[in-house]
Parts: sequence; structure tokens; C-alpha cells
Amino acid sequence: MKTGLWLIMALLLSACSSRYQHREDFSPPVPPDLSTLKEPTPTSEALSVMGNGPTYKVLGKRYQVLEQPRTFRETGTASWYGMKFHGHATANGEIYDVYQFTAAHKTLPLPSYVKVTRQDNGKSVVVRVNDRGPFYKDRMIDLSYVAAHKIGLDISGTAPVTIELLKPPLPDKVRWVQVSALSDQPSANKQQQALRDALKPLTWPVEVYQGKLNGKPLHKVRIGPVPEGKPLQDLLARLDKLHINNPVVLGAHQLN
Repeated sequence: MKTGLWLIMALLLSACSSRYQHREDFSPPVPPDLSTLKEPTPTSEALSVMGNGPTYKVLGKRYQVLEQPRTFRETGTASWYGMKFHGHATANGEIYDVYQFTAAHKTLPLPSYVKVTRQDNGKSVVVRVNDRGPFYKDRMIDLSYVAAHKIGLDISGTAPVTIELLKPPLPDKVRWVQVSALSDQPSANKQQQALRDALKPLTWPVEVYQGKLNGKPLHKVRIGPVPEGKPLQDLLARLDKLHINNPVVLGAHQLN
């Protein structure tokens, strides 16, 4: 009995210690028509606050994140990842969704947009790289399920591909500064204009973001994107002089 009890406890502890609720990866339920899901439009986004190194270590090996690449082309083996990781945070803090056109790469800055082309059948797909991996030997890029389906990788499992950088992120890490979250939209608009006037000659965008709290509208007054370092510190100092207390500094993954 004691042996059996210890075995059950060990299995429970092993399951609880895992980051994921599933031990093995598997395919998701397939929507009626995957062709309705659209590939992303490549654009240069703000460099993610999380997941951009400059170096990191996985399984005893250290990787160096590429800094401001203008061009990038690589050939190797692609694989894909599915429901084991669905709903969990990616390396840059976003939530992995098997039905979004995303990917994991070991060294490209996050988020980058790349075109992935199979060498054996010529099919291609555009994905947004927002995660790190794959860390299996000789694998170059991990595609989300829907991206893998687009080029038939969900059937073959792996395939030789060429990846080409379409859009790298902007060169600087940026933040947004939230100064208020108001239930009244006219008040938020009034504060937006007052900040635009008071912050001159600073030219950072001041916008009102729409959200909800307990089902009710919420209007968030935010300044940004603002590069980290001296520009951000100058802005916070200016807000302090304007008696704006406790502004909240946000990363791109926290904008909602």
C-alpha cells in the first residue's frame, strides 16, 4: 500500500511540476474551413519587451539573438507545434494560438515576419515569429498548426524549407505609459488633448484605447510607443511635474 501511495504521489507531483497540462503534443480540432484564416500582413512592430535576449540558454546551449537584421535567409528543417502549447505564453509574452499564423525561431528578434517556403512542393506561408525554438537537433523553425496546414506540414510533420525575413521589428524597445482609465469617454478625450498640449515639444502619441471592465466601457489614456531609456525617463519626469501620479508603464504584450 505504501509503495502504491508513493507512486501516485510521485505521478501527481510530476504532473504539477510541468508547465503544460498535456504531456504529448497533438493536433487541434480542425475548423470547418481553414482557408478563411488569413495570413498576417508583414509590418515592422515594436521590439518585444520580453524574449529578446541578447542571449539565452536552453538545454545547456546558449543562443544569441540577432540584433537589427536587415536581411536574413536560412534553409533547414521546419516542424510544427500544437495543442500542448495552445493557450500558454510564448517567449515574448503573447498567448500561443494554433489558429494564428505564428512561428518559433531561435535567433530572430521578436516579432519578425518571415516567408516560409517548402523546398519539395513550393508552397509558402507568411508567419509572425513571436516565440523561441525549436530546440530539437537540426530543426530550424516551428510553425503554428494553421501555418503548417497551409504548406502541408501538418501531414508530413517536418519538411525542408527556406525562410526569408520580410519585416524585422523596430530597432528600439518601446513602452506605453498609461495615465488613466476612465469610464467617461468625454473626460478621456479631454485629458488626451490636455496631455498633447502640456507635453509639447515632446511628440509621443497620446491615444485613447477602448476596453471593458466587468462588461462596462473603459477608456484608457496612454502615451506611446516611447523608446526605453532616456526618452521614457524624460516623459515620466514631465508627467511628475504635471502632478500625474503613479502612471503605469506597459509593454506591447500588455496592451488590451
